[in-house]
Amino acid sequence: VAPARREIGIRSIFNLVGPLANPARAARQVVGVADGRAVRTVAEALRRLGSERAAAVRGIDGMDEVSLSGPTVVVEWTGSQIVEYEIDPAALRLTRRAVPALRGGDAEENAAIVRAILSGRAGPHRDVVALNAALALVIAGIAADLLDGMRRAALSIDSGAAAAKLDGLVRMTVS
Repeated sequence: VAPARREIGIRSIFNLVGPLANPARAARQVVGVADGRAVRTVAEALRRLGSERAAAVRGIDGMDEVSLSGPTVVVEWTGSQIVEYEIDPAALRLTRRAVPALRGGDAEENAAIVRAILSGRAGPHRDVVALNAALALVIAGIAADLLDGMRRAALSIDSGAAAAKLDGLVRMTVS
């Protein structure tokens, strides 16, 4: 549904259906939700679609990911129940950042930001990547909690493992 979403040019039901129609059929996943009224609905849909564990997230700033600008609402399917909580970056010893400090740009600029993060550059982009990765690692059952997840994400970046994985994905897609 991605082409249809782009062609329409405005938010529609496809913004909710697209992430739920992932052909990879991931058993565990984190899904960003742009519409705050739909976060619980998306989590419930993930449960009904057979997810082992999943989370729907929305920053109170409107970002459809875990944000550094303030708390993020998380509605999680734990595998046995749906629970709702907030992630506050300040509680995780992260500096809160205004949304403009977190923005990217066009494809070329975003690729440069990703490469800078994976080469070890500190800053708000790295922090938000580590925080989102941390939640994904918790949902995947790899990290015990968000602090453990952020530690693991930092280790993956600092060891070069994350960059190596990206390089492998790039090689697969261009060959």
